[in-house]
Amino acid sequence: MSRPATSPSASLKRVRSLADRGTTLSRTPSTGSGSGRVKRKLDLLPYGLIAPLVLFIVALSLLPAAVTTIQSFFRVQPLDPPVRFIGLGNFERLLGNPAVLTSMSNTGVYVLVGVVLSTLLGILMAVTLQRKFVGRSLLIAILILPWALPGVVAGVVWVGIWDPNSGLLNSVLTSLGLIDHYQVFLGADKLVTILAIELVQIWQIVPLSTLIILASLQIIPIELYEACELDCGSPWQAFLHITLPLARPGIAIATVQAIIATLNVFDQPFVLNGAATTGSSLTMQTYFVSFQDLDFGQGYALSLLITIATLVISLVAVRILYRKVEF
Repeated sequence: MSRPATSPSASLKRVRSLADRGTTLSRTPSTGSGSGRVKRKLDLLPYGLIAPLVLFIVALSLLPAAVTTIQSFFRVQPLDPPVRFIGLGNFERLLGNPAVLTSMSNTGVYVLVGVVLSTLLGILMAVTLQRKFVGRSLLIAILILPWALPGVVAGVVWVGIWDPNSGLLNSVLTSLGLIDHYQVFLGADKLVTILAIELVQIWQIVPLSTLIILASLQIIPIELYEACELDCGSPWQAFLHITLPLARPGIAIATVQAIIATLNVFDQPFVLNGAATTGSSLTMQTYFVSFQDLDFGQGYALSLLITIATLVISLVAVRILYRKVEF
């Protein structure tokens, strides 16, 4: 038996009736004015899900940062109690400490050399890996290995390269006839020492810079390169006018992570050069002041200065490099 035909107007009325019924069920009884109000129920599930993460961040980051900021204005010396407020006294003593001033200049060179070279090498390697080719996946896997190594392990590995008595570099240079006797690369000259140490850190942070920039290159539409090729554009023009402008978000992020890594360098100079001032960094001085001199107030103050410098330089880099990209 066939169903009776339903006119479009009847169907439309039925849909409207069901919609009105659903709206009526979701309304609360009118109070006074007669107009209904939609009742909204607060859903606590999203807040409950993110609460552990928020508490973890507060406990791990914000509380120590607050303690560091407050204690940097106090004289905190376990061998000279009690703790007392001294205002900017810790900062004044730091700026009058020759070892700290030397570490500041060393860290400036670390940042300048490390950020520039790691970003440029990251761009070069990312562009190389942008197009698919045989062995690309294997090359990316090998590229990640230096970044996966802890800084102490990388320092120990490179000790065998820079060693003045049996180092690999001296052996290779002597075999090629470039030098007639073994050279001392670490500790003899300040600039050579910093460059040698920073080379180790660059070796470690370039993989991360490459992956970040490569991720930004992967979302660039291939049609843009095809259009450039149809317009007789050279690969260099495509790089300048397509790749670099559209990869700026990734380049900015890679630059910021390089700034953070080089400003807080500790493992590589400590393992390769020890406590010598020729290659000491600000984070090394934080360790020496806090745990060798047992002056935690100055250690807090120096940590605060490093944090402020990291934030300011990172914000400047983002301001200069970052641009919003829309396809």
